[in-house]
Amino acid sequence: MPSHLFADRPAPQPPEREAVDALIDRTRLLRGDVDAVRRDTSVLDDDDPRLRWRRALCELAVHQLDDLGEHLGQLRDGIPAPLPAEEAPAGTPPEPPTGSLLSRVGSAEWNLLTDEVSWSDELYRIFGREPGAGALSLDELPSVLLAEDQPLLTSMVTDCLVDGRPIDGEFRILLPDGAVRTLHMMGEPVLDADGCTASMWAVLRDVSRLRRSQHAVGRTQDTLQRQEHMARAEHRMAVQLQEAVLPPWHGSLPISGRRASGLDIAAHYAPSGSSDLVGGDWYDALPLQDGRTLLSVGDLTGHGIPATSAMAMLLGALRGMAVAGVDPGAVMGHLNQLIECSAQPALGSAVCCRFDPATGTLTWAQAGHPSPLLFRDGVGRPLPAPDGVLLGAASGVTYEQEQVALLPGDVLVLHTDGLTGLGDRGTGPDMLLELAPRFAQARTAQDCVRIVVEELGSAERLDDACVMVARVED
Repeated sequence: MPSHLFADRPAPQPPEREAVDALIDRTRLLRGDVDAVRRDTSVLDDDDPRLRWRRALCELAVHQLDDLGEHLGQLRDGIPAPLPAEEAPAGTPPEPPTGSLLSRVGSAEWNLLTDEVSWSDELYRIFGREPGAGALSLDELPSVLLAEDQPLLTSMVTDCLVDGRPIDGEFRILLPDGAVRTLHMMGEPVLDADGCTASMWAVLRDVSRLRRSQHAVGRTQDTLQRQEHMARAEHRMAVQLQEAVLPPWHGSLPISGRRASGLDIAAHYAPSGSSDLVGGDWYDALPLQDGRTLLSVGDLTGHGIPATSAMAMLLGALRGMAVAGVDPGAVMGHLNQLIECSAQPALGSAVCCRFDPATGTLTWAQAGHPSPLLFRDGVGRPLPAPDGVLLGAASGVTYEQEQVALLPGDVLVLHTDGLTGLGDRGTGPDMLLELAPRFAQARTAQDCVRIVVEELGSAERLDDACVMVARVED
């Protein structure tokens, strides 16, 4: 039966070859650029779902550009003439030229009046069917579909033949070798002179590779979304744990300072430039029953729940030893042993100070941490540090402790490395020491913290940080 596409209508004119060639060249250039990005992503870490998603998107874009290039090549060259019968092996459809779509797009027409079925050679190849076996009728076609897709095909064909609706849908077929292909079918009914359906024609395209790429993008995107959801939940839990452990006087600007005997104290927690990084930094001020006050700051490696839970463990142990009257040097040694015995060993730095208001004496020890800064009469200096290595760095370490006499009006600043955003123990204290004249003008510890936040609060920190100010009352 002659195709309805040629019935009483002028033949379509081919597009200008030069215009199509230009489109092909542009497509090839774009395809090369996308392929370069794909190769770059192929060497990245497969454990990162965001990178896997990017790579899957590049694969999909390359496949779609391949399809576009093949479409344009067919548009330019037209459907090639079949080989002469004597050159073609019997029963074998001719192989399409390289770069064409003929291996993946086929056409079919089912004549309802004569029961004649006409398949293109390409369609046999798509179905993995020998031409000698004959084409499948509309009744036979569902037999090669996966069972769950058969109702869809039946519905599309019924709508086309009975209601005259166009066909546009996808289904999966099972090849003789057990492979599965996804086909996109588009077609419409052909009406006779009386307006009745005489036949149905369709174009079927193998979109298996495209759908696999799209599914890969969907899977990687789902993985990425799940990971981001888990990261947000972990971040929220880490923040809640941190807020539950740290004293309540912290925030963008501290509220009214907490008072201990002889000291005016305020503190501030500064998150990292990335809000996703909640670390193990802490500060603490604990009034003891004998009138003395414990001051401490510290920083554990890592981020998220592991870091904040380890911080909570160390801070709880530190408070317990301080209440029991353990000296700061011995406290550092016990914390070092605690880290060694923990299920998730880590490294950390800390400063532990105990202030006695009766004598004005500050006894302190440190474990690989920046020294406290003492400000007096408009001049600041770091306290000479006693020996002490990082917590968790070595076993059986003895931590020395030092004493310094504090005077009324003195300001003591304890901080962690990340406060200045440079992570440099030499530069960080220098920046704080430059604030000495302003500290001399401050009336409260909270005023001093506010000065620090104003000067250093906008720094691009790679890690979170904290600062605590203790001002000896007049």
